[in-house]
Amino acid sequence: MTAFSTLHYEFCIQNITCHRSEFRVGLTRVSGLLFGGDYNPEQWPERVWEEDVRLMAEAGVNMATVAVFSWSRLEPRPGEYDFGWLDRVLDLLHEHGVAADLATATATPPPWLVRDHPEVLPVDAAGTRLEFGSRQSYCPSSPVFRDAAVRLVRAMAARYGRHPALALWHIGNEYADHVLECFCAESARHFRTWLESRHGTVDGLNAAWGTSCWGQHYTAFDQVEPPRKAPGPVNPAQVLDWRRFCSDALLECFELERAVLREATPDVPVTTNFMSILHGLDYWKWAAAEDVVSDDAYPDPADPESHVAVALSYDLMRSLKRRPWILLEQAASAVSWREVNAPKPPGMMRLHSLQALAHGADGAMFFQWRQARYGPEKFHSALLPHGGTAARGWRDTLRLGADLRRLAEIAGTGTRADVALLLDWDSWWGLEAPESMPSDRLRLKDLLLSWYRPLHARGVAVDLVPAGRDLSGYRVVIVPNLYLCTPEQAGRLAAFDGHLVVGPFSGVVDAADQVHDGGAPGPLRELLGLTVDEFWPLPDGRVQRVRPVTGAVTGARADAAAVPARTWAEWLRVEDAEVLARYEGGDLDGQPAITRRGRATYLSCLLDDVTPVLSEVLAAAGVRPVADVPEGVEATRRGPYLFLLNHATTPARMDLAEPGTDLLTGRELRGRIEIPARDAVVLRTGAGPTEGER
Repeated sequence: MTAFSTLHYEFCIQNITCHRSEFRVGLTRVSGLLFGGDYNPEQWPERVWEEDVRLMAEAGVNMATVAVFSWSRLEPRPGEYDFGWLDRVLDLLHEHGVAADLATATATPPPWLVRDHPEVLPVDAAGTRLEFGSRQSYCPSSPVFRDAAVRLVRAMAARYGRHPALALWHIGNEYADHVLECFCAESARHFRTWLESRHGTVDGLNAAWGTSCWGQHYTAFDQVEPPRKAPGPVNPAQVLDWRRFCSDALLECFELERAVLREATPDVPVTTNFMSILHGLDYWKWAAAEDVVSDDAYPDPADPESHVAVALSYDLMRSLKRRPWILLEQAASAVSWREVNAPKPPGMMRLHSLQALAHGADGAMFFQWRQARYGPEKFHSALLPHGGTAARGWRDTLRLGADLRRLAEIAGTGTRADVALLLDWDSWWGLEAPESMPSDRLRLKDLLLSWYRPLHARGVAVDLVPAGRDLSGYRVVIVPNLYLCTPEQAGRLAAFDGHLVVGPFSGVVDAADQVHDGGAPGPLRELLGLTVDEFWPLPDGRVQRVRPVTGAVTGARADAAAVPARTWAEWLRVEDAEVLARYEGGDLDGQPAITRRGRATYLSCLLDDVTPVLSEVLAAAGVRPVADVPEGVEATRRGPYLFLLNHATTPARMDLAEPGTDLLTGRELRGRIEIPARDAVVLRTGAGPTEGER
């Protein structure tokens, strides 16, 4: 397969008979890596625009996101369009070699729309209609909003579909950031239609929701309402379907706009900016509907471990379509929405950008280009700070732009991972249903990070996969949690011929959130060789120790230290499995804690540190890190390029297993090297990318 440049993709189009289709993105070719950010010229007088594009060219900016929140300026009155100012902006960008990620401007409806049609405004679970004055002030199910959005997008496509600056369509913005759900009458009608499509009949709905509990039996779909605020706990099956519906309702909004753009500009790809690992939207479904995955990421500079969680989200972005993606938003320094908005120390802006590239991004974009003077984001940092070209931030911008030009050759390369982490949104929604679970302390992100953290520390490449995907090609698959597990999903896991690790509270319910016959782990019972006799959630502050069984784990001795478990434990009944570790002390003293049947390992608890189990599994599977690195250094590989990122505040020394050229400095490196604090090495090694890494 040919190299993937940011604006020249070769990919598979689903539902079309051709296997591969190569197309050019837009009418402007952008080579190498994307660099730039959100540009809001409507916030500035026109005399500033010339300075903006001149400085963009000086910094090496090659793409700007424009018109994200411009609906009220583009359509000041119903059906009356004012495109003149945007014409001039796009012309200026093109003249200075800057491509446009052109937004459809539908992220926030204009005031006239919500005043003429107040039913467009969203309603919360308590029945309060939310007022205009922020953003995303619309009901996702509103036909009035949808029709108005489609009319605007059609006008935008007709006006700019052949503009030479256009490179990428940007639909909406950060869907579900402010409004994930609406509880108005229109949303209720839409929900009922969705339920009828899913369940077919009212009897099917009653069976799926178990409405014989608490006297909720329905005799018609029009009796069903969204799970609004109620006197007590709401039916968890209803809440699960509501979560599915809310994700789908917003996706319908995206797809309506996409259909217009596909018809008008079939060769221009579409994207919408995701928000890392977001609970509200099933990104597996969303990614299938867009051409290019893009993400917004804002790790907290004050958190020394934030780079680990953001690396996990970047690996998800790379995995969603299994090809390079774009970091569409990040902060140059401080954000404006935390309780304390810490700035990024020297070197961190560059390091964070390089980290995204290390995990498969083909662009490092920012919010925003020029720092605003007013509004809620006036203290949010930008590539061009309030202090202008004399500010520290501007020097950082120039340095990063130069670095990205030096790294242009990495565009299109990929990562081959031997380890996969399973992430399933249905299970996530079911696991964290309110007021109906054994414990509300068992959180999916905690479970994911408990495994990802040690994998990241030792430089093991990780993909994320949905439940039900073919797992061939991986050596290790880790299922931190699969609360909702169908027989089909269990069959995929059973068919996997590598090493499998399954975490606690898995295989508990079916697709309708009903407990499997015989209890957990349901359809995973034969694979794991055990039954969960009773869930044993641990109260806050309670610790349950887990000690390896002598000889069961490689290197485990009689004096091996016990590992603490918190939050969760289980009383297991082992049927056909080897016990690797037992609970020690407490109510579960002597009971099995970790088991293995064949190549399938089961952890019934949330360990403070899974390293002993992980090390055993990786060794058995023959999985090796991309490089041996000291603490604080992150190692990833894209094709022949080895990224070494020092997140520590002190220099790091390490030995290179193979020599190479540092693309950032041009130096030839071999043997022992030193990486300064918050600095990086991007090494071009002799190992070329395999077909699977492209």
